[in-house]
Amino acid sequence: MSQDENDVVEICRDLIRIDTSNPGKAERPAAEYVAAKLSDAGLEPRIVESETGRASVVARWAGEDRTRGGLLIHGHLDVVPADKSDWSVDPFAGEIKDGCLWGRGAVDMKDMDAMVLALLGRWTKEGKRPPRDVVLAFCADEEMGGGLGSNFLVNEHPGEFEGCTEAISEVGGFSVTVADDVRVYLVETAQKGMAWLRLVATGKTGHGSFVHDENAVTALAQAVAAIGTHQFPLIVTPTVRELLQGLAETLDLPYDESDSTDLVARLGSVARIVGATLHNTANPTMLTAGYKQNVIPGVAEARIDGRFLPGYEDELLADIDKLLPDGVRREFVHRDIGLETTWDGALVDAMVSSIIAEDPSATVLPYMLSGGTDAKQFSRLGMRCFGFSPLKLPPGTDFAGMFHGIDERVPLDALQFGVRVLDRFLASS
Repeated sequence: MSQDENDVVEICRDLIRIDTSNPGKAERPAAEYVAAKLSDAGLEPRIVESETGRASVVARWAGEDRTRGGLLIHGHLDVVPADKSDWSVDPFAGEIKDGCLWGRGAVDMKDMDAMVLALLGRWTKEGKRPPRDVVLAFCADEEMGGGLGSNFLVNEHPGEFEGCTEAISEVGGFSVTVADDVRVYLVETAQKGMAWLRLVATGKTGHGSFVHDENAVTALAQAVAAIGTHQFPLIVTPTVRELLQGLAETLDLPYDESDSTDLVARLGSVARIVGATLHNTANPTMLTAGYKQNVIPGVAEARIDGRFLPGYEDELLADIDKLLPDGVRREFVHRDIGLETTWDGALVDAMVSSIIAEDPSATVLPYMLSGGTDAKQFSRLGMRCFGFSPLKLPPGTDFAGMFHGIDERVPLDALQFGVRVLDRFLASS
């Protein structure tokens, strides 16, 4: 076993033990830990704070051919909160048991941060350099949308990423066992966009015992029910089509674009992600109205988590508008872009070959993430962005459930597999 395969577990444990819950904790202690590792490897890291304690780290690793476009490898240092009483282990202890490393951030995404740091440490000790410049970014605030992390870096410090044409980060390159010893690795090439909405219903105030034709709560309830039960039309994007066709070919099953339910189900827990990329979605998540039981309020509000396929924001909003009754308007709370890049090129070839070299029977396919990552921000600098944090997972792993879930954990051998794949990838990218 190589030194980096040993180091990755300890580095990931160290990072998990630094509580960077967002909201609640600042990333500065984790940023200082990462910066020290980068300095030990001979790099010159820069810690950038958007607010006191809200720290990101950026460093450039000079490549052999500095005339080529650079590669950005980015991760985030923050994690979502974890209630110790819900877990079977302390979520910030970095406990190892049952062949896994347990803790908040084990897959989201201190595992990838650790893989990169471990690999960097070995390469620089051996005097190796990447084929081209690599920029390493470890960002704050991803779990709250990146405003104090990647968005701040892109807006205020774009020069740190000068020359970068491609990027890799989280939620891709992981395996899904779709049949007996048949593994498909999913590389993220697309993300849905975000349209977080506020619905505001207005009506007449009055006594709760009267008959009211203009009740804001009633109008809001109608809108929320209509949106929550609406069946958005099927839209198959190029990424999703390539995934489903590749999956059908791998399993020797027919592909029917109008009904891929059975095919998607083969993806286990990841079916929840892929199923949500077959159409736009809008889910009611919050309701607010009134201040006393016998007073009809004049205003009622709801929040809607809207997600649109790349290029289909107008269709999502048009569908929602048709569902709103008189007296209810929508407003944006947060809006972010969708992404989709093609499944081709030298970087894709490097990702595919590096996985197959470590798992020769594997099939590697693109997929779309139903959520979002910091890639949305870095894409604004003109980079092609991919999710590629390779993990070979045991059959039946609830990988989707690990993200923000209770008892988050990653198999030790999956971490070590990821280092080996990234080693091959970096050498050929």
